[in-house]
Amino acid sequence: MTSTEQKEKAKSAIDRKAKYGSDIDLDGFQYGGSAQSIKSDQISKEDRDLVAEVGFDPDQKDVSGSFAQFDNESILADVLMTQEGLEVLPISEALERYDWLSEYLWNAVSVDTDKYTARSELEEYDGYFIRALPGKKIQMPVQTCLVMKKKQFAQNVHNILIAEEGSELHIVTGCATPSSVERSLHLGVSEFYVKKDARMTFTMVHKWNEAVDVRPRSAAIVEENGVFVSSYAVLSPIKSIQSYPKVRLIGRNARAELYSVVYGTKDSVYDIGGSLVLEANGTSGKVISRTIATENSEIIARGDLQGRVEGVKARLECNGLLLSDTAKIVAVPILDASAEGVELSHEATVGKVGADQLNYLMSRGLEEDEATSLIVQGFIQLQAPDLPPALQNTIDEAIKMTLEQGL
Repeated sequence: MTSTEQKEKAKSAIDRKAKYGSDIDLDGFQYGGSAQSIKSDQISKEDRDLVAEVGFDPDQKDVSGSFAQFDNESILADVLMTQEGLEVLPISEALERYDWLSEYLWNAVSVDTDKYTARSELEEYDGYFIRALPGKKIQMPVQTCLVMKKKQFAQNVHNILIAEEGSELHIVTGCATPSSVERSLHLGVSEFYVKKDARMTFTMVHKWNEAVDVRPRSAAIVEENGVFVSSYAVLSPIKSIQSYPKVRLIGRNARAELYSVVYGTKDSVYDIGGSLVLEANGTSGKVISRTIATENSEIIARGDLQGRVEGVKARLECNGLLLSDTAKIVAVPILDASAEGVELSHEATVGKVGADQLNYLMSRGLEEDEATSLIVQGFIQLQAPDLPPALQNTIDEAIKMTLEQGL
């Protein structure tokens, strides 16, 4: 599809409301801005402290590359000199460099999905392009961070990530906003491509504030023997978020696992979940969510498993913990089988902190608030299987710092 055709398709959906989540008036925000390249030593002390809260290290220790975008105005994109087979570029630069990249743009995500994808195409955008070249095992993670600091502003990003055949790629990304920012919007389109025998892990930690609306639109396409693991943590207050990534397993024995952790606070509304479409023999996957609702927060955890051919297998799990009589958790599971021999299952539990757990910890000398905090921290752990130790440590530290500020 040509650029002109994409824009015409986007215009047809400019007023199309999303299937899920509260509606937002997109005309109430400012768009645009021309991004300038910066180096890591040009990041201010204030911004360094902010990005560190979501696990991003401007000094680039224990990573293979970095990308950071501040509003739509400045971008850091860097690959360490010792790392071969990795590309990290602003998407605008990558599209100019590679003619073939336009074939990936709006391929996994449809530009006319809703008003948010439409506006993402029609307004000026940037974002990141990350690629592991064929056969390259990028063991250390690539770190990325998207920061919003301007009021009444819409940060508009479009990201494309590719793990070429036989490669391995790990990304840790953070999103952050200073507490002083009022009424902002994040539009984030991310398209993931996992080729034959490749592996990609993507871990995101959010730290917005209660004046920010977030509308990510993400999708992945996984080919034969490919593995895609996505871990998503939202541990801070927010006005609203609606995230529902869709993964298509199109190659034999492809696998995907989607993990999400939500710690709901204040009057925040979190509408999160994930969808797996198992289209080839031997494909399998999981969609697993852990949610904690406090104060007046509302959490909707969705999961959708679609088995399209014989012999596929997937599981859906949602575990919720209520810490307030005015909070709310809703689990919405969908199992859709259209072939014989499909094995789809789900389990959902929502409850309060167990009296037995509290009593045990309090008998060991803890106060009730301390005991509850300890239970929450254990419940909210995000541990996807088979992650490199350095990557798991980065995730653990990011979640720990973010959660400690909220408890």
